[in-house]
Amino acid sequence: MKKLALAALVAVTGSAAVASGYIEPYVEPEVIVTHSSSSVGGVVVPLLLLVLVAALAS
Repeated sequence: MKKLALAALVAVTGSAAVASGYIEPYVEPEVIVTHSSSSVGGVVVPLLLLVLVAALAS
């Protein structure tokens, strides 16, 4: 009797697991942070240094 009850329990549990449908996994999108900077920002400091050196040389 115990084996029959155990077999029935396994059959019910197994069929419940198979009965569920396909669930598409949820993937969170990656957050991409972009820093906006002007292209002039990297040129200003060397130009100021060049003007300073030229002023000191003359």
